[in-house]
Amino acid sequence: MNLLMCPVCREALSLTDRTWRCVNNHSYDVAKQGYVNLHVVQHKHSKNPGDTLESVEARRQFLSAGFYAPLQQAVIQKIRDLRIENLLDIGCGEGYYTNAMQQEVLQCVGVDIAKNAVQIAAKLNKAVTWVVGTGAILPVLDNSIDLCSSLFSPIPQQEILRVLKSKAHLLVATPAPQHLYAMREALFDEVKPHTPHKFVEQLQDDFELVDQDVVDSEFILNQIQLKNLIAMTPYAYKAKPEKRLLLEQQAHFNLMASFQIYIFQKK
Repeated sequence: MNLLMCPVCREALSLTDRTWRCVNNHSYDVAKQGYVNLHVVQHKHSKNPGDTLESVEARRQFLSAGFYAPLQQAVIQKIRDLRIENLLDIGCGEGYYTNAMQQEVLQCVGVDIAKNAVQIAAKLNKAVTWVVGTGAILPVLDNSIDLCSSLFSPIPQQEILRVLKSKAHLLVATPAPQHLYAMREALFDEVKPHTPHKFVEQLQDDFELVDQDVVDSEFILNQIQLKNLIAMTPYAYKAKPEKRLLLEQQAHFNLMASFQIYIFQKK
């Protein structure tokens, strides 16, 4: 079953000879890398929205080294337990989590606003439908999705409600209170714990919280790995340059990543 929706007229898209087309003849070609761009110009607020190429490449290198594998494995187990047929990964980035999640479902759509990230993701796994698109208009049909996932990504609540089937699920992964605390202490004068529970409060009118877990991962980073981790986070531009430079001079750095996983069910 096709899941994609035309972002212009909101009709179903069908794929013929590497072109997605709707009944109103709006058409979108599959790029040679294997993704389709459904982020139409009238919905764009900048020329190159989303993460920079530097950030995407830093994240690809850091994640491929396995430091966040405990989160990836925990998410896979949650999906396996839900026994679903399809999922939409919102903010799929370069595809590290999406690629693994696809193994557990019959159909998987990965969407991200950053074209340079989706271009990298599309090389990973041809079984995923990779899409450049925006959370403001998720490019999938109404009431078509068993599970939406958002890992460190925005949660477009109304759009998620639109695309999820009745009683379907939303999986959210976000920093737990102590996530990367030592690194944040080195980068900022004042450090406050993350507040993942804000998502429970944000979603409570439309979703019931049915499962929650905290997953920790401890590791020692060398200088290159540390630089990649900083570059892939918002800390890269939020921290004072002199503090970032000082931290990046460390030969080794001990860290704990701490992830909060929530599973919500649509009311």
